[in-house]
Amino acid sequence: MSCVAMTVSILTSQNVALEYEPASLGDRILALMLDYLIFLGWIIFYFVLTSLMPGVFQNRFASMAVLLLPFMLYDLLCEVFLNGQSLGKIAMKIRVVMLDGSPPGLGAYLIRWLFRLIESPLFFTGIVPLVTVAANGRGQRIGDIAAGTTVVKLTRPVTLAQVTYHALPEDYQVSFPEVAQLSDRDMNTIREALRSNNYQIIGLAAHKVKQVIGVQSELHDVMFLRTLISDYQFLAS
Repeated sequence: MSCVAMTVSILTSQNVALEYEPASLGDRILALMLDYLIFLGWIIFYFVLTSLMPGVFQNRFASMAVLLLPFMLYDLLCEVFLNGQSLGKIAMKIRVVMLDGSPPGLGAYLIRWLFRLIESPLFFTGIVPLVTVAANGRGQRIGDIAAGTTVVKLTRPVTLAQVTYHALPEDYQVSFPEVAQLSDRDMNTIREALRSNNYQIIGLAAHKVKQVIGVQSELHDVMFLRTLISDYQFLAS
């Protein structure tokens, strides 16, 4: 039995569903390491500043707050204001999303942040999120599970066989206006059938579509489905 990789479907403003795979454990570790480099830079800057200007932070509480607050608030502020990304995540091209692909709300970011503090190496539990992400199957650490989020890759490998959208001429002639009866979900199913490169699946899909929209066609099944996609794209635009 083959294993199917989990994907997250994100609906764009053009009602096009894009599927993303969860960020790998390596991607997340590298993003975290890059964020830690930023922390290291802040620590160096802090001690250089205090050594050059010893009178600036005479109050011990204020001094510790200035040193530690950026570490504590970094993840929350970055994800809220950078659309689910820290600077490390931006570099690794990964982002926090809800499991249905929608952007998280403030509540979800807060839950992730609270669990981030608990999962921090400072509490000797830094290994826990690594094990959870590796074993979860959805790329989720404990904070993600609690918030209903995951982290996905923003780069999607595309092959020629997967390209189903193309520019259409302005004088394009619709062959099957009945395609307007179908939904975006139906069209995504047709695209998946074409991407399978399995002629039995493609044939079944073509037969079912002909029944649903009530058309007959002498076109080859592959060409028929591709024509439907072009017709739908033209009518939708």
